[in-house]
Amino acid sequence: MVYVLLGTGFEEVEAITPIDLLRRADIPVTTVGVTGKTVFGGHNIGIEADISIDELNPADLDMIVLPGGLGGVTSVRASRKAMDMLRYAWDNGKFVAAICAGPTVLADLGITDGRTATCYPGCESGMGEAALIANVPCVQDGKLITGTSAGCAVPFGLMLVAALKGQPVADAVAENFVIR
Repeated sequence: MVYVLLGTGFEEVEAITPIDLLRRADIPVTTVGVTGKTVFGGHNIGIEADISIDELNPADLDMIVLPGGLGGVTSVRASRKAMDMLRYAWDNGKFVAAICAGPTVLADLGITDGRTATCYPGCESGMGEAALIANVPCVQDGKLITGTSAGCAVPFGLMLVAALKGQPVADAVAENFVIR
């Protein structure tokens, strides 16, 4: 199961695009409301989450995804349960993915230390001891996947698909999605 954490103020494109691409690859995805079941993104688009953070079952977790958006990142940081789930996923060898400002939350937990990562331009100072790569849409370093921005949501989502189901499946999703 892929869990996507949605905190008030999340970046909508960074959440919905990967969710869509994962589901096109027949990967089960559950949206998790960190701040309630109805969560409004940074552009005031309301999403009804599948479950609340209290209902998240870590035993089902294969990957956890954290969209950016400064409000969303602040909401996740303020939730002990969300932070504990990110830490649990990493400590138990699950995929942990974040995009835009989201990787700074992973840095807070020490997850990015000594790992190759990327983040939104201007968030570099919040990336701890990560080995940062600029000017790329996304980076995978083992079970850590990071993306740069909303404009990179498609390659980020396809990287998530490839991590879980292999590059041929990601390529098929991209072809059907008509990536040029």
